[in-house]
Parts: sequence; C-alpha cells; structure tokens
Amino acid sequence: MFAAYDPEDFYDELFEATGQPRPEAAALIDRINALPVEDVVRRQQAAQAALFKLGVTFNVYSDNQGTERILPFDLIPRIISGREWEWLERGLKQRIHALNLFLSDIYGEQKILKDNVIPAELIFSASGFHKPCMGLQPPKGVWCHITGTDLVRDRSGQWYVLEDNLRCPSGVSYVLENRRVMKNTLPLVFDRMAIRPVDDYAGQLLEALLNLAPSGLPDPTVVVLTPGIYNSAYFEHSFLAQQMGVELVEGRDLIVSDGYLQMRTTKGLKRVDVVYRRIDDDFIDPQVFRSNSLLGVPGLTEVYRSGRVAIANALGTGVADDKVIYAYVPQIIRYYLDEEAILPNVPTYLCWEKDQQDHVLKNLDSLVVKSANESGGYGMLIGTQSTEADREAFADRIQASPRNYIAQPTLCLSRVPTLIGDRFEGRHVDLRPYILYGEEIYVNPGGLTRVALKKGSLVVNSSQGGGSKDTWVVA
Repeated sequence: MFAAYDPEDFYDELFEATGQPRPEAAALIDRINALPVEDVVRRQQAAQAALFKLGVTFNVYSDNQGTERILPFDLIPRIISGREWEWLERGLKQRIHALNLFLSDIYGEQKILKDNVIPAELIFSASGFHKPCMGLQPPKGVWCHITGTDLVRDRSGQWYVLEDNLRCPSGVSYVLENRRVMKNTLPLVFDRMAIRPVDDYAGQLLEALLNLAPSGLPDPTVVVLTPGIYNSAYFEHSFLAQQMGVELVEGRDLIVSDGYLQMRTTKGLKRVDVVYRRIDDDFIDPQVFRSNSLLGVPGLTEVYRSGRVAIANALGTGVADDKVIYAYVPQIIRYYLDEEAILPNVPTYLCWEKDQQDHVLKNLDSLVVKSANESGGYGMLIGTQSTEADREAFADRIQASPRNYIAQPTLCLSRVPTLIGDRFEGRHVDLRPYILYGEEIYVNPGGLTRVALKKGSLVVNSSQGGGSKDTWVVA
C-alpha cells in the first residue's frame, strides 16, 4: 500500500525524503506492506468500532447535531526514535521546571517583573492572572502538576513548542485508549518492536496527586472535579477517575464544612484531601471568582489557601497559558535556570508592540494570528488559507485589542501517512506530550498525535475536524 505513497515536499515522520522508511519505522512499514489492502481497511474499521464501543467521545459546544462525537482515529502511528525522545524529554522537563518557578514568583515576590524581564503590564492584563491567588503556597511548591505541551515539526524536521497548557489540559485518555486498541489491531508489530509503554500514566498521576496530600494522613481522599456531562472532555474525566480508583464529583457533591472540603456520600460527609480539578479558575469558587458559577464550590479557595486541601493544577496557572507570555518563555528559562531553552519557541510577533503590529498587519496573508487566550482552533487566522474579508476582520480585532493577539510564520507541519479510503495520503500532525510534576517531573512516553484529516489543513483540533493517532517511542 505504501508503494504509491508520496511524502512530497514535507518532513514525513515515517519516510525519508528518498521514500525509504526511517529506521525506527521499517518494521511497521514491512508489516503493513505484507497485508492486503482489504485487510488494512478492515483493521482500520475494527479499531474505530472498538473506540466507539469504549465510548471514546468528545463534545462540541457549537454542534446542534448531538452532544457527543467519536474521535476519528487512524491506525498508522507516529513513530519517534528513542534518542530523539530523550532530547524532547529533557526539553519538556526544563520548560515545566522554569514555568513552575515563574508561577511561584508571579504570585509571590514578582522578581522577574522588578528585573524588567517581562513587562508588568502583560502579566496584570492577562486574563489568566488572578489577584486572589497572590501569596498562595501550593503543597511542595508545585503549581503545574499536569501539563500538556503542544509540539510541532517544520519542513526541516526541527521541533518547536507551539503552546503550553497548564490549566486543565485534556486528551491523555485518547493516548491510553488508542494504545489499547492498537495492541489488538497490529499485535505482531508490538511483538517485533520495542515500543515504550504508556499504560502507567494513571498510576503516575495518582502518585503525583497523593504527593500533594497534607502530611500524616494514612489514607488521603482524592477526587476528580468535573463540570459535568456536557463538558467537552467529560469522557476523560470519568475515564481517569475510574483508572485511578477515585471518585468523580461535581461541584454540587462537595461542600465546605468545619473548615474542610467535604464530599457528600450515602453515609454522610467525608473529608476530601486532594482535588484534581477539570474546571477553570473562573468557575471553581463563586465567592472568589465568577459569582454566578454553579459549577464550583463556595469557600473552596479559603480552604485551599489554609492548606487543608490540595488542588491540581493550582489556581492561577492560566497566566502561563497566555500566548503572549509564551513568547517570553526562553527568557523565563534563562532567568530562573540560567540555561538556554532546549526546545525553541516558534518565532512570535507581539501585536501590542507597535513595530511588530505594523509588520503583522502588512503580512496577514502569510502569518498565523492567534488570540492570546483562545483554544481548540478558535480565534485563529491562517493567512495562507484566508480570504480578504477574513484578514480585514482580524486587522480590526488586532487594532482594537493589540494585547490580545500574537502572530507567527506559517510552519509547514510534518506529516504522517493516513488511511484515506483505501490508500495512504500525507496529513499534517502535531504532538501533545503529558508531563506530571510530583516528587519528580515525569514525561509519559509519546503523547497525543493529533492529525488534520482535511487535505491540506493545518488545524488538528478535534473540534475543527481533526483526529488522532497512536504515538510510539521506540528503541
């Protein structure tokens, strides 16, 4: 089936420019080539059906056709060599270490602002910066316990960090379920290749959460706090709670009583010690943040501040998600660690600076413009695929709110062969590894490879028609 596959003028994750398989992908290519076309298509259909039975779904808020969708899946994995993964892992650990120190400083002494490394106005105008979090001291000094960092490759094969996700990053359930299905779909390949396992993520996550519990407790109670069934990632919330063997709760299941966070049970109230929250700051405590929120727990912030409950991720971490602050991460790493960034950022123009804004406005047809706090592929302009009307609309938005926009060159994202009908075609991908910060920093091997299933599209988000692939880190 790969005989007619053309990598074209892109970096292909499985094939060299000459069309020869990359060494780490050779065993997979041989196995697929040995199968009849009908068998490959059948295995693809069987994999998608298995995910359907497992209930691997996501919600799209703007979709009026139904609450849930099955995430499209492609059986051809992305493969990363062990040597390359070691480099990525070092870069991710360095980045999370520095961002954690940044958060601690921003809500503490703010030395980085006093030393003029980052303009103070950018921090104080960030929607993710919350004054009520000033002076917070999370357990063990850890703010970002669970991070999803989006990575991309360009045409030359160079890796870049595209963005950081330190609030409530989603998608790891797809990593675990994709692997489970792939083991049944291509079992002989797993027997022949040394693929690093991802199955211990839930155990690693539970250990990281238990690490936050107040010392001396013999059996700390951990819960996963979800906004409810209509949240886009509700499948993941319930999946991770089940995998860790902890309770899945909504705000209405919790109450602050006698100075502690308590969970309503059939036997009365039970103290909660650690909350893995999947609710944004704005909705988590109506007494401190949005007063009209029905999703959170009144009084939770005060219990948290007093040290009688731990929350992961810590409140206030959204300031490090801001795409304008992202542009300063190399300086953040240099400031706190006295090191150069291992993983580079994509070159970024800050529209709040007049000269850079002028450049962006003159080159909207060739740049990618992003809103500082949007996600899911929303609030974004891809200049090379835009209309004049699109560009005019974004020019107006940039000029009206320059602090809220950045721009980057359009990268030619790497591609992976993807089954389209009964043949393979190249589709663009990104990668979201998951990093846990417990006693030490742990990076789950691989991550979620998201694939833009529309031909020529650079938007990989599931809400925009994207799908996913398994990611193999091989020796």
